[in-house]
Parts: sequence; C-alpha cells; structure tokens
Amino acid sequence: MDHYPALIVIAPLLAALLAGLAVWIKERLSYSIALMGLGISTFSAFKVLMQVINFGTIQYKMAGWAPPMGIEYRIDLLNAMVLLLISSIAFLNLLASCKSVTQETSDRAGSFYTIYLLFVTGLLGVSATGDLFNLYVLIEITSLTSYAMVALGDRNRGPLASLNYVFIGVIGASFYLLGVGYLYLKTGSLNMVDVANILSGIQGSSTVLVAFILIMIGIWIKMALFPMHIWLPNAYSYSPVAFARVVAPLMTKVMVYVMIRLMITVFGFDYIFETLNLSDAVVWLGTIAILAGAVMALSQTNLKKMLTYIIVCEIGYMVGGAWLGNELGMTGAILHIFNDALMTFALFLAVGNMVYKLKTVELTDLKGLFGKMPWTMAGFVLAAFSIIGVPPTCGFFSKWYLILGAFEAGAYHFAAALIISSLICAVLFFKVFEICFFESMAHGHGDSHPPVEIREAPISMLIVSGFVSLSLIIVGLYSGTIVNTIILPFLK
Repeated sequence: MDHYPALIVIAPLLAALLAGLAVWIKERLSYSIALMGLGISTFSAFKVLMQVINFGTIQYKMAGWAPPMGIEYRIDLLNAMVLLLISSIAFLNLLASCKSVTQETSDRAGSFYTIYLLFVTGLLGVSATGDLFNLYVLIEITSLTSYAMVALGDRNRGPLASLNYVFIGVIGASFYLLGVGYLYLKTGSLNMVDVANILSGIQGSSTVLVAFILIMIGIWIKMALFPMHIWLPNAYSYSPVAFARVVAPLMTKVMVYVMIRLMITVFGFDYIFETLNLSDAVVWLGTIAILAGAVMALSQTNLKKMLTYIIVCEIGYMVGGAWLGNELGMTGAILHIFNDALMTFALFLAVGNMVYKLKTVELTDLKGLFGKMPWTMAGFVLAAFSIIGVPPTCGFFSKWYLILGAFEAGAYHFAAALIISSLICAVLFFKVFEICFFESMAHGHGDSHPPVEIREAPISMLIVSGFVSLSLIIVGLYSGTIVNTIILPFLK
C-alpha cells in the first residue's frame, strides 16, 4: 500500500515498454499488456483516493530523496480524484477501442498502444507530481505523444493538424518553462510547497509577477483557452477515434487542474485575488471563451468538429469559475473538471461507435441513426442532456455551483454566458436529434415506412458507452457527496 502512489504512474510506464517489445514477438499481446497496466493503475488510484479520504494527504518521496531536493508526489483530495478519473477513463476507453484500433490503425496497432500508454503516463504524472520542473517534463511527455497520435489519424489532414499542434504546444511549453525559471531564480527551489513558503514573504516582487504571467499564459495555451484554442479543433477531429475519446475528455481538464493547483498550492489566493486583483479580467476572458466556443460550434457541419468547439466553451466555464474568487465558483470549477470529463467521454464514445459503422460523422450522413443505432443514440442523448445541463445529470449541478458563484461575485455577465451557452448547446444537439430521427422519415411515402435495419456497434463498445452514459445520472445524484467528501475539505 505504501507504493500505490508510484504504481499509478509506473504501471502504465512499464506496460508501454512491454507493449513496444511485444510488437516484435506477437503484436496482439500489446493490447493485453496495455489493459493490464491501466487496470493496475486504476486500482492503485482508487486505493490512494480511499487512503487520502480516510487519512489525509500522501507525501511520496521518489527513490527516498526528501524534498525540496528530491521529487515528491504529493497527493491530496483534489489530485487523488483527478488520478482516478484519468486512469479509469483511459482503462474504459481501451476496453472499447480494440476494434476501432484494428479498423483505423491495423498496421500500427502496437505503436498505438505504446504511445497511448505513454500519453496516459504523462497525464498521471502531471496530476501526481509536487515539483514544478517535473511538471514541465511530464506535460511535454503528454504533448509529444499527443503530436504522434494526431499524426497517426487522418492520412490527409492528420499530419498537418499535428504540425500545427506542435508549433502551438512548443510556444505554450516555452512560456511555462520560462516562468518556472524566473521562480527558481527568486526562490532557489522547484518543490511546490517549498516555493509557496518562500513566495509568501516576497509577493511584491516584479520577478514573481513575471513568472506568474508567463506560467499562466503557458498553461492557458496548453488548455486551449480562447483565443489560444486554434490547435484544438483540428487536432481532436483528425486523430484516431480511439485517441480522440481519451484526449478530448482528459487533456484540457488536466491542464485546468494544473492551473488550479498552481493557484492554490504555489501562488495562493491572497496573491492572486488581493495583490494582483486579476479576477475580473480573467472572468471576462472565460465569458468570451464560453460565448465564442458556443457560436463557433453553431457553424460546424461535422459532429466531431462541433464537439471540439463545445470543449472550448467548457474550458471557459472552468477558468471563469476558478477565477471568481469565491468558494462556490471554485467548487463549481473543480466539480466541472470531473463532470465535463465524463460528459465529453460519453459523447466521444457514441461518436466513436458512429465512426466505426458509418466511417463519417458529417451531419448530413447521420439521417435515420436513431433507427439504425438506437443504443448508441440513447447514450449520445444522455450525454447531450448533461452538456446542456438537464437535471439530474451531472452537468446541471456543476453549472449550478458556477452560476451561484457568479451571482455571489457580482459577475452577472459570466452567469448570463453560462445560460446562453446552455441554450446554444440545446439548439446544437436538438439539431443533431432532428437529423438523426425526423429526417429518417423522408424516405417513406404516406404512413408506410420500410423497416430500418439495425446496425449497431460491437457489444464491447456499447457496454462501455452505456455504462459511462448512465454514470452521468449516478454522478449527478451523488454530486453532493462528491462536493462534501472531496472538494470542500480540500478547499478548507
């Protein structure tokens, strides 16, 4: 049990090595090894969360070296929840992706599983580490594997989307690393807790201000906060479906977690909301991101591309909520990390099922889908209702906290943007429902319609999709438990 924090990251890392070696022996073994590695990671993350809830924060010294000289994994309630979220989504997606990987990357399946595991390893490490430079290294591991994955996708557009992603990603990483360099110059330390203790006495320093601005810009580029989102739509749309289903729900949410971690653990609320007083400006930025993402989604004719712009909109929710400067807003932002990851995962699972059968998700090609793929569409509808914010799905509750936080902070523009974006999402999804259901009747004459042949996705895909979609209601019903057990104790 003492080594569960390390196993969360080490299990998929070793599995990536073994999966890569298995390609030279028997490529089919790569999938089993990947599944086993993520299974161990998910179990370890669950045990760590239970341990943190019962006994408090875990400090794990890598190789026995004590901080601040050594690298420390510091796991509290916030990142314990994020670690379980990452590992479980990656594991469930892999369960549903065997046939998708065979269909899309049959000649590179072993490479896919290896890179997939390294990507997940990077995300887990980002969430667990308590070291600022180690965080940079792990973000870059995640980014480099993302570039490779996008390039493995659409043979015509994937490589160009990947190249664009590389250029923007390098700029974001450079901003973050430069900011960490300034912090190191001023504090002589890279351990987050140690840096925070030193910064508490030098908050008026212009060097610290420059470091803060550079780090935040780097993180906002990595999370695709509008207008720094230009890499995201094409990268997620043209990557392999099996990767899109894990990168869309996790990458941006983990970067939001990093932002909140740096705000709370390193710089502190007093510095951000009193010394700098940047709250109003960033909440306005979040408001613009919400409205811009929603409006850009309206013009899309491809379902996957439409969902990527909804992700841009959701990023605005979390950034704005975190910067409202009150407990309700931060609670809503943290809860939305969890909820939005599940909602986006459910949507992309359904889209993956469609791609597997139809090979395309252009809106004009989705006619009659309620008849052809009823179970897939049932999961899609549940996920869509959660994105819109229909109770008792989980999306409603995090939005409710965000709206309450906005009213408490007097940020009525942010509350209005939340409501308007929900209405726009309703328009978007009901447009898809209309195409998938009502337009299926166009082929009939009078009252007689030929029977529609059901052509559902494989059972492994349907089970995972159904389970995740139903979990949106379960998580919604237990939102109070999540808030009272994990989020509020963390914020105290």
